[in-house]
Amino acid sequence: MDEGAKNMTTWGLVIETTMGVGERKHTEAYVLAHVTGEREEALAELERRARNHSPAHPRNPKRRRLLRQDDGFLLVVDGAWQSFVTRFTVAELLEDSAAPPVPEPVVETVPEPAVEPVPEPVVEAPSAPVAAAPEPAEQQIERYADGVPVKPAWLGRTDLP
Repeated sequence: MDEGAKNMTTWGLVIETTMGVGERKHTEAYVLAHVTGEREEALAELERRARNHSPAHPRNPKRRRLLRQDDGFLLVVDGAWQSFVTRFTVAELLEDSAAPPVPEPVVETVPEPAVEPVPEPVVEAPSAPVAAAPEPAEQQIERYADGVPVKPAWLGRTDLP
């Protein structure tokens, strides 16, 4: 891999965290952010986020430990009765089905100068302002200055539940 390609790698900052308590306790994972650049840059951003992370559980933490792993960090927070874990991982993004399309490079072409005839100036007679056609009586709606109707259209309808 050449140096230019290495700098353009996109890294996903992934978090896996304990949600719920007791029998409803489970782990959820999601991507916090993406970092484009070198792996060390992504790890530095991941560490910043791990240090500042405040998990939802436990509500009254007794002890907090942040551990470094090969691909990220592990945050263990002890509560009064249970421990809760949050795993922070940096992973290379290989595919993203919802990624915006990459724009194709634009090839600029220089058009040849065209000789256009100079049009003669047109002098128009001033015209009277055109008044908007009045709305039919059944569509005349009282509106506030910003255009919002004073009475909602659904108010008074009998066909709604």
